[in-house]
Amino acid sequence: MRFGIKKRDDAIGTEIDAFRGTITSLFDDFFNIKPTGLFDSCWNPAMDMEEDEKNIYIRADLPGMDEKDIQVVVEGNTLSVTGEKRLERVDKGKSSKTLLAERCYGQFRRTVRLPEDVQLEKISAEMKKGVLHVTVPKEKQEKAKTIKVAIK
Repeated sequence: MRFGIKKRDDAIGTEIDAFRGTITSLFDDFFNIKPTGLFDSCWNPAMDMEEDEKNIYIRADLPGMDEKDIQVVVEGNTLSVTGEKRLERVDKGKSSKTLLAERCYGQFRRTVRLPEDVQLEKISAEMKKGVLHVTVPKEKQEKAKTIKVAIK
C-alpha cells in the first residue's frame, strides 16, 4: 500500500457537504430569532421623512400592496400608516411544495410624530409603483418681527 494523498471519493464528498450544510442551517435557524407575538411581524416597511419650507414628505415602501389594504390616520400630531400584506399562494395541488420562502407578510403599523405647525386637514396620500407618498402641508408662519420694548 502506498502512503500519500488519496483522491477524495465524490460520493463521500457530497454527503459531507450536505451534512455540513444541514449543521450550518441548524445553527443559523437557532440564532436567527424572529418575533412571535400576536401583533409582531417580520414585515416592517421602510420609511423616509423629508421637509422643505412648505411641506413634510413621507414615503413608505409597500411593494405588492393595494391602496385598499393601507390606512393613513392622523391622531393628534401622530401620523400612523397601518395595513396588512397578505401571502400570495399558488396552489398546484398536493404535489406542490415550497422550495424557498424569504418574503415577509402580515400586519404592520408605522407611526411618525408630526411637528405642531402643520395643516392636518390638508394631508394627502397617493400610491405610485408600490411606494406610498404622504404630503403634510406646513402652516404659513409670519416672519419674526423685531419689536423694541420700552423699559420702565
